[in-house]
Amino acid sequence: MLHYAVVFFVIALVAALFGFGGIAAGAVSIAKTLFFVFIVLAVLSLLLGFLKGR
Repeated sequence: MLHYAVVFFVIALVAALFGFGGIAAGAVSIAKTLFFVFIVLAVLSLLLGFLKGR
């Protein structure tokens, strides 16, 4: 999932470079959403791993 967030971030950078503001804004919002979902899932996985290890 982090890979997709990075891909959308790169798409946003390229779109912004060529002047496509709407596409860049959409790609940035998708990248942000995927990144925060990744962070939440990573923290949950970490916590569950600690609890399972006890």
